[in-house]
Amino acid sequence: MKRVLVIDDDPNVVEVITVNLEAEGYTVETAVDGRAAWAHLMAALPDVVILDWMLPGRSGIDLLHDLRANPDTKDVPVVLLSAKARDEEIWTGWQAGANYYLTKPFKLEQLLYYLEQLCGV
Repeated sequence: MKRVLVIDDDPNVVEVITVNLEAEGYTVETAVDGRAAWAHLMAALPDVVILDWMLPGRSGIDLLHDLRANPDTKDVPVVLLSAKARDEEIWTGWQAGANYYLTKPFKLEQLLYYLEQLCGV
């Protein structure tokens, strides 16, 4: 089973993603802020990360920069999932190292497609 770490502070988003990914056979772990996410990442690397930009304590973009700068985490695939939808914001996400950028509200089918591409499922 492929492990996905969902990092989002919105419990509704986390629940929708978790229920649907588990139904597709993924193992899902969650974190509600950047600090908790970093602890998860250092404990055991997931196969892919779904990362919100706007998080309490530490932004998703900062976390993404740190992921890409760390030799142990630099290759972990990341789907940036954010309400930030302006062109310059999306470009910032790509520049930070996102493998895919998906804006909220999102289509579950699109997220599943990205995960299939990243995990080779």
